Amino acid sequence: MASSRLTRRAMVTLGASAVLMAGSGLTVPARAAGLAPTASMRGGSNNYRPGAPIVDRIGGGGFWMTGTVRRAGDGAPLPGQRIQIWAHTTEGHERDWHSHGATLTDANGEFRLEMPQIVPAFGQPHGHLAYDSGEFKTVFLRPVMSRASDTTLSAHFVLQPA
Repeated sequence: MASSRLTRRAMVTLGASAVLMAGSGLTVPARAAGLAPTASMRGGSNNYRPGAPIVDRIGGGGFWMTGTVRRAGDGAPLPGQRIQIWAHTTEGHERDWHSHGATLTDANGEFRLEMPQIVPAFGQPHGHLAYDSGEFKTVFLRPVMSRASDTTLSAHFVLQPA
């Protein structure tokens, strides 16, 4: 018959594991709950213009706004979704009509739109993006750039059916 010997190290490890498990609330194996929808960000809808046209580029370009659009729950990419983009740039303020444009996601749920360089407004270089097409709940995002000299900004949407 094999004898199992409980060492002090094994007891400490077991005790620590039990305390961690009890404190975490885990009593059953972890299960994926699915991908949660993106919440609208405060200030994201500032200067929003419903129905901004789909464009190939906003202004003279030089800066890239990129991102993805996926469905909440299973995370499936959502092709053909309209994303509106606007910002305070070297060519205009975020309230100016010519600082707004929209693009569509590709087959992989990705979007990319060239626009003028974003510059700080109220001390922060940031962009605005919106999903507002009706099939899913409207989401406004306002991502802030790490540095005003960055030439790209990325934002990701996880949409919940309307």
